[in-house]
Amino acid sequence: MMQKQQIELEIVETDRALEELNKTKHSDSIYKAAGPLLVKTEKDSVEKELSEKKELANTRVMVLGKQESRVKENLKEVENKINEMIKGASSNQQQQQ
Repeated sequence: MMQKQQIELEIVETDRALEELNKTKHSDSIYKAAGPLLVKTEKDSVEKELSEKKELANTRVMVLGKQESRVKENLKEVENKINEMIKGASSNQQQQQ
């Protein structure tokens, strides 16, 4: 769940970067972080890279959401089985008394 939140935050940051990039002119200089350096790059390549990053992050969020749902379902099943066992044990004790 925490991983999902981190990816959602990454999507928001990517959206902000794309918004700022859309405000720039094609002739403006664009710099991309490469470790501790800033490297001059093409606007089109940065837009493409950010769009792909966002698409991948959206896919990861969807997969994590499905996994979360499955885990919750399995947890409910286990909880129901435990409750049935407790009820069964309680009724056996009452019958023995």
